[in-house]
Amino acid sequence: MTMKRLFQVDPWKIIETELHKEEFRLAESMNSLGNGHMGMRGNFEETYSGDFHRGSYIAGVWFPDKTRVGWWKNGYPDYFGKVINSVNFIGIRVLIEGQEVDLYTANVKGFYRELDMQHGVLTRRFTIEQDGKETAFEVVRFLSIADSELGVMKYTAKPLNYDGTITFVPYLDGDVRNEDSNYDEDFWVHVSQEVTEYEGSIVMRTKDNPFGTPTFEVAATMKIEVAGNVTSVQQASKEEYVDNTIEVAAKQGEEVTLYKYVAVTTDRDYDRAELVGKGKEVLARNLAKGYETIIAAHKEGWLSRWEIADVEINGDTEAQQGIRFNLFQLFSTYYGEDARLNIGPKGFTGEKYGGATYWDTEAYAIPLYLSTAKPEVARNLVIYRHNQLPEAYVNAGKQGLAGALYPMVTFTGIECHNEWEITFEEIHRNGAIAYAIYNYVNYTGDKAYLQEYGIDVLTGISRFWADRVHYHAKKDVYMMHGVTGPNEYENNVNNNWYTNTIAAWTLEYTLETVKYLQENGHAERVSDLQITDEELAKWQDIIEKMYYPYDEELGVFVQHDTFLDKDLRTVDTLAAEDRPLNQKWSWDKILRSCFIKQADVLQGIYFFNDRFTMEEKQRNFAFYEPMTVHESSLSPCIHSILAAELGMEEKAYEMYNRTARLDLDNYNNDTEDGLHITSMTGSWLAIVQGFAGMRTSNEALSFSPFIPSAWDSYSFNIVYRGHNFKAAVTKEQVTFTQFEGADLQIRVYNEEITLPAGGTVSVNVKR
Repeated sequence: MTMKRLFQVDPWKIIETELHKEEFRLAESMNSLGNGHMGMRGNFEETYSGDFHRGSYIAGVWFPDKTRVGWWKNGYPDYFGKVINSVNFIGIRVLIEGQEVDLYTANVKGFYRELDMQHGVLTRRFTIEQDGKETAFEVVRFLSIADSELGVMKYTAKPLNYDGTITFVPYLDGDVRNEDSNYDEDFWVHVSQEVTEYEGSIVMRTKDNPFGTPTFEVAATMKIEVAGNVTSVQQASKEEYVDNTIEVAAKQGEEVTLYKYVAVTTDRDYDRAELVGKGKEVLARNLAKGYETIIAAHKEGWLSRWEIADVEINGDTEAQQGIRFNLFQLFSTYYGEDARLNIGPKGFTGEKYGGATYWDTEAYAIPLYLSTAKPEVARNLVIYRHNQLPEAYVNAGKQGLAGALYPMVTFTGIECHNEWEITFEEIHRNGAIAYAIYNYVNYTGDKAYLQEYGIDVLTGISRFWADRVHYHAKKDVYMMHGVTGPNEYENNVNNNWYTNTIAAWTLEYTLETVKYLQENGHAERVSDLQITDEELAKWQDIIEKMYYPYDEELGVFVQHDTFLDKDLRTVDTLAAEDRPLNQKWSWDKILRSCFIKQADVLQGIYFFNDRFTMEEKQRNFAFYEPMTVHESSLSPCIHSILAAELGMEEKAYEMYNRTARLDLDNYNNDTEDGLHITSMTGSWLAIVQGFAGMRTSNEALSFSPFIPSAWDSYSFNIVYRGHNFKAAVTKEQVTFTQFEGADLQIRVYNEEITLPAGGTVSVNVKR
């Protein structure tokens, strides 16, 4: 395990004090910004001629890139859906006395960049020397969360030892490409553009495609203001590009500042004919307020989010920076304002994984949003899958199976991922969809969801599982062959323990839901779905006779039928130069090895925690964790939570740091491709479910907190069924303070206590 640290450790900021030309893409990923509607990598406004990855992305705007495979197999998706690189709207070329500023080639002094996570603002400061002339710059950028279609750049230059001409060229450029295009295509066509003095707009549309998916139209509209002695303004326009060239007479020691305001509007929200006009409305209402008011409203919005969701750690600044960075990037990607959206594994920070929806949302993100945001946010996430249920039936039908198979990767509900061993064998994701329904209803108590939406999804998934298993008459058991479990370092295995477990559990939960609806006045919903007694009996038979690989001698659940036939080795036998395996070994060698990419059996133990004894948890953790390389970003948090429950505080803390600082320290050597957004929930889960031991069952919350020895204290807020309270843990006490809600019964160290309305209660730490 290696790490690469470019940034200073600070509780609220990501700070660079030098220009990292050799690690520029990594720094770009780390300085990404977003506001739910749009986002971008930490690109520079001005020219940079070195290697970089220009990336600006708009939520919900995607393209079906034609599948590229060597040998086509029946059932392959026609396309790989991907979020697409959109109009470059931050661009500002800068010239000093006619000579262009290029930070790759320039003599740069005193470079400083900070991402202020508390307020959502990215700032750079640097000085450039050209022909003896020194110019100091400060560049501020933010994507407003007070008005999500607005992006703002403030670009200030100050001549330090000369009087002269500084030229700003703010521009909009629609000629952008995806680096991950399968056929090096340009996904955009030009629609229109206009440019006048201090203003400009460009409208682009995604290309027509042969798959019947909709095209999208996007407008970027800019308005420029300059504080300085402007001597000349000229406009230029060519297809897919507009700019203003603004010359300013600058005096030694005096600042000149260009403000670039951009509105990004799409036909997801407006008629196409209105896009530029709507953008101008966004700009007009904001410019009337002025820059200071605009940025103040944006900062206040971030402070409000932190007031609800902040996790405070005292005594360990690295851990503090990690959790805040992860929460900042999560909320920059998704905060629930648009029910049509979901959370992509890279968010707005890169193109890998196509920016689409994976099972990560249901398995890892929903628990965080349940506890840190309004209840409708998590409800929107589970409704999102209900809205795509018809397509899930189509996906199962393409495999010749009954019921609903949710896609591994999607924008619309149709599968758009074409690795056979993932797309058609990693079917455990279907169970995560069902588990999310359970998790949502269990946490919120919103049982109306089951009648309105949940039973439809659970029935479709259960019918899929009932058709996907096969009956082994000789052994009188049901099995599932040809699957891939969460551990993607094994493909096409038989009887993956986790997949069999979550399939049977789904059938069980669906039966419970059917019974609940029948007994509570909603029997017609069961009848509408044509759920028969014969079908219910078949589901029960599968539950009772599901086969689970188990080894009596080891006392562990076996990952799949032949896992124990492998050359079983622990990770510490690997040479440093072998890591990470996915970048150093052939795929064949990985598949034949025993090494585990991410929690598999342990994922099931985490989900269904109350079904296993502490001895079972201990034995399985001790067996599988030493073989796990954690080369999935989703892995460390599960191990941290289980280690915390087992009293393995050092391991729990190690795995927390790995998930919290995965990108900050580039543990997996892949952050230059973008941040690991969905797995960022893991750092919060490791603290709240791990160190604090929070669980939800039987209509109650319970806690069993301890504090890592490296920490002096930690605290976090919880939103739960109309209550908002803080839990604070020190070496001696855990204190709960309620800000909103009536008296609340909770369990702490298995003892019931009352948290009074508007009051505080403390308990001595017992672990």
